[in-house]
Formats: sequence, C-alpha cells, structure tokens
Amino acid sequence: MEKFKIGVLREEKSPPDKRVPLTPLICSELIRQYPNVEIVVQPSKIRCYSDDEYTSFGIPLQEDLNDCDILMGVKEVPVEKLIAKKKYFFFSHTIKKQPHNKKLIKGLIEKKIQMIDYETLTDKHNNRIIGFGRYAGIVGAYNGILGYGLKYDLFRLKPANQCRDRAEMEEELKRAKLPNIKIAITGGGRVANGAIETLSTLKIRKVTSDEFIMATFREPVYCQLNPRDYVERPNDHNFDLNDFFTHPEHFVSKFPPFTKVTDLYISTHYWDPRSPKMFSKKDMKADNFRMSVIADVTCDIDGSVPTTIRASTIAQPFYGYNIKTEKEDLPFTQDTICIMAVDNLPCELPRNASDDFGKDLSERVLPFVFGNDKDKTIKRASICKDGKLTHNYEYLSDYAYT
Repeated sequence: MEKFKIGVLREEKSPPDKRVPLTPLICSELIRQYPNVEIVVQPSKIRCYSDDEYTSFGIPLQEDLNDCDILMGVKEVPVEKLIAKKKYFFFSHTIKKQPHNKKLIKGLIEKKIQMIDYETLTDKHNNRIIGFGRYAGIVGAYNGILGYGLKYDLFRLKPANQCRDRAEMEEELKRAKLPNIKIAITGGGRVANGAIETLSTLKIRKVTSDEFIMATFREPVYCQLNPRDYVERPNDHNFDLNDFFTHPEHFVSKFPPFTKVTDLYISTHYWDPRSPKMFSKKDMKADNFRMSVIADVTCDIDGSVPTTIRASTIAQPFYGYNIKTEKEDLPFTQDTICIMAVDNLPCELPRNASDDFGKDLSERVLPFVFGNDKDKTIKRASICKDGKLTHNYEYLSDYAYT
C-alpha cells in the first residue's frame, strides 16, 4: 500500500490568514481512516487552531517539510518557500492570469511542482466541489445586517471577527431588531445558501419575486433571485440558462425594478465580465432608487455591482458610495449608499470556515488522492506538473512562460 505524508503549511502571506485546510480533529480522523497516511503540521503562532490543539490530537509539529509528499495550505505560498517536485494544494490565484502571481506560476513550473488548486477541483460536470463560499455568504449577510443597523442607528452588533465562532455570532445576531425592510439576494449557489442560513437565524420570511415587487409587509422579508429573475434577452424577453452561461453578452439586466423596492441588497451570484451589470449609475440617480445598504459578497471591483469601487477590509468593512459625485464617501450619511465589500469574509470566522472546508476536503477530494482517481478529479485540477502546464491550462502559456 502506497504511503503518503501530508504537511500542513504555515500561512506565510501578509496580511496573515488564520484559516487551515485541515483542523486537528479532521487530521486525527484521516489518520484513523487511512493507516497509510501520516500528517505533520508546521508550527504557527497565527492560525485559528493552536499548535497545542494539534499535538493534543496526536498530530506532531514539524518545521522542515522536505520529507512530505503532499503540502497543503490555504493562501499562496511564497515562491522562495516552495519545495521542488512536491504535490501542493492551495488557492494559487493564477487561473485568471492574475498579474501579482506571475512569479508564482513560473516558480511552480520551474520547481516541477504538481499544483492542485482548490478552485479548479470539479466533478465530471464541471461543478466546483470545494471552497469557502458558504462562509462568505454566512458572514456577508451578517455584515449587511450589521451595516443596516449602523446606517439607521437601530442596533449595534459585535463584528463577526470579534466573535469566537459562529454560535456566538448568531447569538449576537438575535439582538438585531429589523423593521419591515425588504432584502434581495442574487445567486443560487453555496454563497447564496450561506447568506440564507444567516437570514434564517432571524426567521426572516422568504417571498416570491412578484410578492417582493408588488406587496407591502409588516415584517422584514427577503427574496432570492436567480438569473432568470434578473436577466433576459432584449429581443424576446426570454431566458435560457445554457445560453446565459455560454453567451452572457446576449442578455440585459432586468434587475432595476428591484432597486426601487429593496432596502438591503446582498449580492452572492457569480458574475462573468461579459454579463450585464445589475444596474447602472443612471438607475441610481432615479428619485425612487431605494437601496441604501449593499453587501457585495462576490466583490468584483467595478463588476456586476457598480457601487463596488474597491474591496473593504475586515477591520473597516464599510465605505460609502456617493450617488451624486459617483465617488467614495462616508458610509452612514444620508446621501450615500453603505457598501460592504470585504473580499476575505470567511477569515472572520476562521475556525468554523476551516472545519467546513476540511470536511469537504477529506470527503470529496482526499479519497481521490489516496485511492483510485477514476473520475480524474486530481488530474483535471492540476494546473502544472513535471515542469509544464497541463493540457487544460495551456491557455496560461503567455502568462506563465513569458
């Protein structure tokens, strides 16, 4: 039986990320389940699970990971820290030719590393099988409600990153007393489902898109809008999902009517740059434009939500968008829309997010690493191997080799 030694990397990127790919409990369960697997952890002072928590579960600390077969982290590994001819798992942020990681992709190729990016792990139908999206939605919706409370001086909640875990955050959330506002969520995947989990804590009622537009309520409500609800073909006003995925440029937004009745907008949908923006700057200048707080969980800068002019931070999650000047302003004044655009939301609840991610990793990915990869999951997800880009990622040639 082939033996595998896994090294859990210390996060070296700045600002530091407290998340881990494998929690102490999940490490111990993997060792029990797979007798041929050994796991060691690089010591770290910043991760959300302490060194002592790992050793208490029988997982040894090891500084030098050269004898490991597989190295697992969360964020990008500094090029000078890469160990040649190893198998790495982390978010490389290279598949969109991100300029700041050009040096990284070159290093991975030069050191003949097999790079398996969590973002590229998919099933045979091309659906992603792992990610932190659920917790981005959970925290993003919480931040949206927190921002609404601050905007109208209704209540003050402890920021999620100051809560020990999700249980404490949800206890905090129960202190929020929302008026009869309308909350719109766009998207139907993990991120959207995470946002809905947070709204469910407050027992906010879900209504249909027609009810949302037409009716008034005596309580806060939300509606979930999927692509057929917010885009259409301009010539026949119809919607075809396959056509939208393949040719999003053929569609126009039909979201503007929702901007006239929505108080809090939570954006959780995937956006293709060829897709239409949800609404325009002209829409915002209309007298009946109502949205006053926008939690842009997907955080595409100048993307589907035109008020997202920059990412915000965990320390300062809110900024204002001044409709008149079209520039950044203070977040909680009368003339501005309060924008929440934190681009690393799961880091606010690192223990919960890591546990959720680690379970998916151990159940949906590692069996293919330790056993028969009959669906070629690992092969499909490998960006480079043996000193060259793999077939699926040859489109990165100009980025990686020049």
